[in-house]
Amino acid sequence: MFKTLDKYIIKKYLGTFFFSVLLFSLISVVMSFSEKVNKFLDHNLTAEVVLKEYYIHFIPYINALLWPLFSLIAVVFFTSRLARNSEVISALNAGMSFTRFLRPYFIAALFLATVHFVANHFIIPKGNKTMLTFENKYFYPNNDETKRHNIHMFLDAESKIYLKNFRKGDTIGRDFRLEKFHNNEIVYLLEASTIKWKGKPNKWEIRNYAIQEFDGDKESLILNEKTPLDTSFAFTPWDLERYSNQKEMMTTPELQEFIANEKRRGLGATRKMQVEMHRRTADPITIIILTIIGAAIAARKIRGGMGLHLAMGIAIGALFIVMSQFSLTFANNLNVSSSFAVWIPNILFGIASIILVLKAQK
Repeated sequence: MFKTLDKYIIKKYLGTFFFSVLLFSLISVVMSFSEKVNKFLDHNLTAEVVLKEYYIHFIPYINALLWPLFSLIAVVFFTSRLARNSEVISALNAGMSFTRFLRPYFIAALFLATVHFVANHFIIPKGNKTMLTFENKYFYPNNDETKRHNIHMFLDAESKIYLKNFRKGDTIGRDFRLEKFHNNEIVYLLEASTIKWKGKPNKWEIRNYAIQEFDGDKESLILNEKTPLDTSFAFTPWDLERYSNQKEMMTTPELQEFIANEKRRGLGATRKMQVEMHRRTADPITIIILTIIGAAIAARKIRGGMGLHLAMGIAIGALFIVMSQFSLTFANNLNVSSSFAVWIPNILFGIASIILVLKAQK
């Protein structure tokens, strides 16, 4: 199934790729540690805690963001050496088509894309949960985006709550209101001046409350301004709490469940979650596209050799990163399909890869 040339190219590709990953990991850890060492010391964190709770998860997280760029650089680096040594010309002169020459590149890229896909959707988010919780606790304690004012939320299809104010510190809410509907008519109304979280499962204490029930023309009223009442509601303070990096802590199944719950409760703010889910799929495909582009460019023997090829590869990688950031901004802020906006760079560079292959050295 695999010719000697196929095995040779796959070995060179993966070897160069993982060497780049190792080199970048070492540089990233050193730079990160030099930046955060004072905070580690301020919180009296041991080396074991820092390693187990932070850096063991930091390395795959930071690398996953740049795997497509590493694949491009790796392909350009070793393919330009093949071209310089006339190995590419020899293969083509022996009757091999350029598309056949690309087969080992595609196989290696497909392997990396598969690993990246599984890691993006399932493995890295689990590590991120530990790493980012560590960051939120010791580095960025104010990184939360807790809803504090004029909170509207559906508990289910026929129940809705409102809070005028909520304090995260003591978990006390002011001016609470619970409405229940049946056949589009209100059947239950609870109003309380204060509501306080008492603990799991979903226990709350309400004070200075009034409960009204409606049954056709009949109406009942319970009014209590003195005695607190312990009750249960289908939400917790954590349903109001958000972190700016929360989307990176959830696996894709958890993201899908979160998006469904947010839509059901009418909280909105699901667009960023949808963008993150599409990005996790788009990035692995990017590896395949940039691999083909890198091979098509570097396989041609030109003056300037490896240096020029590397410069072109870095320029293409930089262009792709800039375009990716623009597309993520469009996906998060503009009224366009989030999936389409995320995939714009892949679509454009995919077209470019086809053109480059058609015009590649024969």
